[in-house]
Amino acid sequence: MVEGHEDDRLSKLPDDLLLNIVERLDIADAARTTILSRRWKDVLARLSKVVIRAGSFESKHTTSKKDDIVRSNTTILDATRSILERRAGSLYTIQLLCMQFYLGDESIFIGQTVANSIATQKVASVDFTILTKVRRNCTKDELLTNGRQFMSFFDSCPNTFGCLARLTLENLRLGESAFPKFFSICKQLEFLFLHNCDMGIQSLLEVEHPQLSELVIASGCFKRVHLKWAPKLTILKFSIFRSKDDPFCLGYVPLLQTVSIINTALSWHKMLKLSELLGKTAISNLHLNFRSEKIWVKPEGRRQLLPVFHKLRIVNLLNIPEECDLTWTMFLLQGAPNLKELRIVVNSCAGSFMFNGNRGGEEEWCI
Repeated sequence: MVEGHEDDRLSKLPDDLLLNIVERLDIADAARTTILSRRWKDVLARLSKVVIRAGSFESKHTTSKKDDIVRSNTTILDATRSILERRAGSLYTIQLLCMQFYLGDESIFIGQTVANSIATQKVASVDFTILTKVRRNCTKDELLTNGRQFMSFFDSCPNTFGCLARLTLENLRLGESAFPKFFSICKQLEFLFLHNCDMGIQSLLEVEHPQLSELVIASGCFKRVHLKWAPKLTILKFSIFRSKDDPFCLGYVPLLQTVSIINTALSWHKMLKLSELLGKTAISNLHLNFRSEKIWVKPEGRRQLLPVFHKLRIVNLLNIPEECDLTWTMFLLQGAPNLKELRIVVNSCAGSFMFNGNRGGEEEWCI
């Protein structure tokens, strides 16, 4: 109302336009619009994207203390129930249900609520990000405790995990049988992010999954990750590996296009041979971030690299030492005849070079 006389013009907007406005709001603000009128309640029930994150309904001063985590998860549970139950019987599909919450006793109830909604409503894609109380520098005991608590959650909600399309986990140490069981149940998974997750120091992770298209592994104590069978994998990202050997090996990954490796080399890290590490692939995008003065990639000849790099189009080399100038990169140029773009960022001066080749027979260097 304006001055108590004019009509509520906002509520008179067409349904599609009103829905577009509400979908741009944080879920907490979107939920508050339901008090305006019955029509606004109907709009909330039509949202195609529902994103509920830890802290959305809490004050900015919430910490990672146990009581705050319980309070945060309880609030998320209440909000999830309220929003999803309001949609019961709705003909409109939730294209994305994105949940971020803490690992805890309340996680089971959140998972079961989502499972009930999946069983009774149209939900196209479900995304879970599961946080832990201690976000950094977890002790061995904390990793093990988190691992046991996660498996308890997982075993209590198999239907929920079986419907997940995206999952982000952190700070878990699981048993040897956990990951095979996990991959067998999470059959719809397309994206998996593992941060500081493993099965113990120098453990081997084998990945066999029919739908997985993007895998991100950051930290953790895996000796090696064996991508045994991942027919739809297109993106692989590794960050900070502790293995003294190759951090991963590739089996059947026919669609792999993008590989990103980030690592701070230590004295015992071996020099990686890209022809061996990325063998049996024909990637188009390679991203290497060295983060230190030590290079962990060994230059190779054209004969070794050409079978792997003949489709390579984009290369990013970040934080390389000053002495590894353009001369050092020549082995990449020689082994990748169809390269279109080469970007180099030197560690000390953060300068960058851009290479564009094979455009009308000309080559262009930009600084």
